[in-house]
Amino acid sequence: MTATGTGTGPGPAAGTGIRLTAPAPGWSIEADVVVVGSGVAGLTAALRCAAAGRRTVVVTKARLDDGSTRWAQGGIAAALGDGDTPEQHLADTLVAGAGLCDEAAVRTLVTEGPDAVQRLIGTGARFDTAPGSDEIALTREGGHHRRRIAHAGGDATGAEISRALVEAVRAAGLRTIENALVLDLLTDADGRTAGVTLHVMGEGQHDGVGAVHAPAVVLATGGMGQVFSATTNPAVSTGDGVALALRAGAEISDLEFVQFHPTVLYLGPGAEGQQPLISEAVRGEGAHLVDADGTRFMVGRHELAELAPRDIVAKAIMSQAHEQGVDHMYLDGRHFGAQMWETRFPTILAACRSHGIDPVTEPIPVAPAAHYASGGVRTDLRGRTTVPGLYACGEVACTGVHGANRLASNSLLEGLVFAERIAADIAAPHTSEAAAGDASGTPAHDTAEHTAPPAPSVPRTTLPLLAPETRTAVQRIMTAGAGVLRSAESLARAAAELDRLHREATAAAGPAGGDGPAGATATGSAAAPTDRKAPEPGVEAWEATNLLCVARVLVAAAQRRAETRGCHWREDHPDRDDASWRRHFRITLEADRALTIRTTATAEFPPTVTP
Repeated sequence: MTATGTGTGPGPAAGTGIRLTAPAPGWSIEADVVVVGSGVAGLTAALRCAAAGRRTVVVTKARLDDGSTRWAQGGIAAALGDGDTPEQHLADTLVAGAGLCDEAAVRTLVTEGPDAVQRLIGTGARFDTAPGSDEIALTREGGHHRRRIAHAGGDATGAEISRALVEAVRAAGLRTIENALVLDLLTDADGRTAGVTLHVMGEGQHDGVGAVHAPAVVLATGGMGQVFSATTNPAVSTGDGVALALRAGAEISDLEFVQFHPTVLYLGPGAEGQQPLISEAVRGEGAHLVDADGTRFMVGRHELAELAPRDIVAKAIMSQAHEQGVDHMYLDGRHFGAQMWETRFPTILAACRSHGIDPVTEPIPVAPAAHYASGGVRTDLRGRTTVPGLYACGEVACTGVHGANRLASNSLLEGLVFAERIAADIAAPHTSEAAAGDASGTPAHDTAEHTAPPAPSVPRTTLPLLAPETRTAVQRIMTAGAGVLRSAESLARAAAELDRLHREATAAAGPAGGDGPAGATATGSAAAPTDRKAPEPGVEAWEATNLLCVARVLVAAAQRRAETRGCHWREDHPDRDDASWRRHFRITLEADRALTIRTTATAEFPPTVTP
């Protein structure tokens, strides 16, 4: 997977011919829309599509309520309070995005957001209210100049939103397929989306590999935090949506901008997997960041001190820790008192105490950990990707809202607003007419075989699978080389180590699985012979393979962006360089498994080419 181009023109929208190694589908169902994911974005899109009369199927990797949404603590941002306006919300978002936000996308978010939150309340979500009032209680988080964060259950906002949407989906009788990993996109004879292949884990109405045929697919698969050793993301966040989109020929943008949440409970240098988040709302209510001596270090670094945008706070924590020769700082909320901790932050209090830390009586040890992907599958304002019929929303998408660094609590709002926009586009007459065509679909790699006149031949290749145990290797490589602090040296080392894993997998796959004849690598050289047996297709191997795919794209983009901007921090290029880098990368995967990286001429995204 090497970069082969840097042009600014439009990229190819055809499929790559690449698919995961998997058995052929043994069962199938028909629908008008298949929504992949069950967080705020996926379930909102599904409910709106169903309400518009579209036969809608929800596919989710675990249970309906097991995605990232339910882990969101702080809340959902919208201009709901007295004196606040969408313009002020827009200004704060643009500042946090460090010059790379798409202003039209942000304006859409902040103007449609308040009404979308009210519709969410109408769906059944219950937000905390001010004492003695029916008004929604609002708090502040980093980067916000006003109180505009609505929360629920103190610090359990995501869980409440998930509860309300799951209940609504069940009440509406939507068809759902749980415990299902989506594998690859299907297309029809004209190259349009025609559904997905998927693998259902465990027994049920369907089992094993099957297909959902539909002329519209909505990716709402969440993030890719599991590409790093320590993350706030659940175990299911393995970048499956981005990897699927790449194999289908879609454009990816801004993947180098991975937000590391500054205040994650520090559990020691060897901590791996999902880590407990200490919500930004704790700082919003007045907790202080301090070193081991109790000295506040954010005062004087930024006008908002502890409430500076997340990238600034994360960098300050890392810098202070490096200066003092330690690996974490502390968050001090002892002045809150027991009652406030128990009523406002019960989830965080319980998590800390379960690890032997009592925030009522002692500061909380904190350090940054991978939290949110600001980039993803590039879309327009209607959620359309560069592949006809394929939509994306939520963390898997790059709408242009977040730029180089997401503003706190804009993620739930983005999922909500753009999911509604996707459903409106799918329900529009032009989409209905397209839906009337053949939706039986063939795998994306077969598209060229059915077009007339014949298109240039696209090799049918299967992606060599990584052994499940390789997942840990990918995570450690990424944490060491592409974590909070990056450099040309660390990124080159990460790229080389990831390439080695890829070559080993290609060699193990042999001539039958890989990049063409004799398992040639993406760079054209033959893979070294190996006695290692190729792993059997299965969930763990597919997840590891998807993680390697997104890791290599992230590293390639981070190597190219020779500046520090937002949550991309290059110690060898410590300054922001607007003249050279106030622009985006548009990354596609080619049929030979090389990456093409195009650079936009300005900070504006070009239109998607979807009709």
